Amino acid sequence: MAWSPGPSTGRLSLLLTTPRLAPGLLSREAWRRLEEASAVLARSLADPQPRAISAAGPAVSVAEGDPRALARELLERADQSPVVWIGSPDGDPGLTEALATEATRRGGAATPEVEVLVGSWDQPGARLLDVITVMDRLRSPSGCPWDAEQTHQSLVPYLVEEAHEAVEAIESGDDEHILEELGDVLLQVVFHARIAAEREDGFDIDDVSARLVDKLVHRHPHVFGDVDAADAAAVEANWEELKAAEKPDREHPLDGIPAGMPDLARAVKVTTRLERAGLGQWLRAEVDRRLVGGSAAGESVASGESATAGVPVTAGEDSVVAARLFEVVLDARALGVDPSAALRALLRDLRAADLDTPSP
Repeated sequence: MAWSPGPSTGRLSLLLTTPRLAPGLLSREAWRRLEEASAVLARSLADPQPRAISAAGPAVSVAEGDPRALARELLERADQSPVVWIGSPDGDPGLTEALATEATRRGGAATPEVEVLVGSWDQPGARLLDVITVMDRLRSPSGCPWDAEQTHQSLVPYLVEEAHEAVEAIESGDDEHILEELGDVLLQVVFHARIAAEREDGFDIDDVSARLVDKLVHRHPHVFGDVDAADAAAVEANWEELKAAEKPDREHPLDGIPAGMPDLARAVKVTTRLERAGLGQWLRAEVDRRLVGGSAAGESVASGESATAGVPVTAGEDSVVAARLFEVVLDARALGVDPSAALRALLRDLRAADLDTPSP
């Protein structure tokens, strides 16, 4: 982007860079401008970018003053020859406006071309570095006392809460809400990684990221390898096969299902695992058997009879209620419905319902 109110042989380049890339990593066009400039200026040689540019060859001089004085100096220097201004970390507030004002004040006098030259820019995900920087500050000795006191254990309730709030946001369909809650979930990941990094034998966010990348690449051989996967079902089958190979210590189909999962979601997970192991009919028969009723189940236990090798039957109404709940899970899965999501939708409807009782 450039403007040139009047004829001039000079040029002023405002070099903008991102602090999220190493200083000195600039585009070829930026380096060409720096190499051909008669003067390269910056507010401070202590800033990383001017220091890196100066170390690479081009001499960098310091220019100070308020925006109006700085704008006047830059345009005067650039009247007859190319000049580069290295943007400051704070973005040089007021400088662009001051340059426009000064160029206008000159009226018909010769004014150098002024261009905004982007020398480096953020890559996708670059703002994650800012999250890590903020967390480092919060956990530093001069940071936040509350954040400094947290441990993996003390943060568990927040991790669970933020996950539930993220689900609620997603189901609301409100992008702003989703954006905020996903950020809160991300905070938990960065927080735990920072806590672990403070241990001598711990790990950091790069270790977490590396482990995730390795897992994703390994479990997607149809993308990063030469394995064929015709559809999503084939992808899921490959995933489970690779996962089983990674965890050979899991012998029972239900090994690895977290006991802390919400019960309804856990029931769905159990159903999925057993069906994948070829035990879907067994599970349905087990649920049906418990639906016979507490008294019949009690008689079966009393007589020592069991139709399901080693699976105890709890006598009483609790067993029947549990079986009914599980039957709903099985039926929902057969219909392709997520029972947890369906129940949450009903609860939202009840929450939004008009509970005022109409007058008789």
